[in-house]
Amino acid sequence: MKTIFETNRLIVREFTADDYENYFILHSDPKVMQYIRPAENREDCDKRFEATILHLPPHAYLGRWAVNEKESGRFVGCFVITPIPKEPERIQLGYSFIPEVWGRGYATEVSKGGVEYFHTSTPLMELYAVTETENTASENVLRKVGFELLEKKMEEEKELLVMIMRKEV
Repeated sequence: MKTIFETNRLIVREFTADDYENYFILHSDPKVMQYIRPAENREDCDKRFEATILHLPPHAYLGRWAVNEKESGRFVGCFVITPIPKEPERIQLGYSFIPEVWGRGYATEVSKGGVEYFHTSTPLMELYAVTETENTASENVLRKVGFELLEKKMEEEKELLVMIMRKEV
């Protein structure tokens, strides 16, 4: 199990074949998936896990990774640096956590670690984040770690905020 980066309380690591249940717990929960996509059943989660994580070749700096608490070792969420689905030339940061750990500052902590990873471990000059305008909690996290609003746009009847962070040259 390869560690991608660590924060004070969290470890961001590669998913393994032992993570089917963790992935299902996260992606089948309607509260977690509210602003991402519809929650999925077991079969669909397993298919997505295999297609988007297990069977993709490793990439030098992009990925979908598991997040564990350092102290307990417990799986608590997912962190990604991936292409935006309809704009693959733009690379986005994203995260999701199980509801039991909401309110602990993990989204901000993992995003700060992800921003540091972006600055130190990738050749990217820009990093994006996309959230629905209704998801003010995520917007606040993204602003707190240095993202700025680039544009608002409509996609499938949802208003989205596209946020950006640029590397200093």
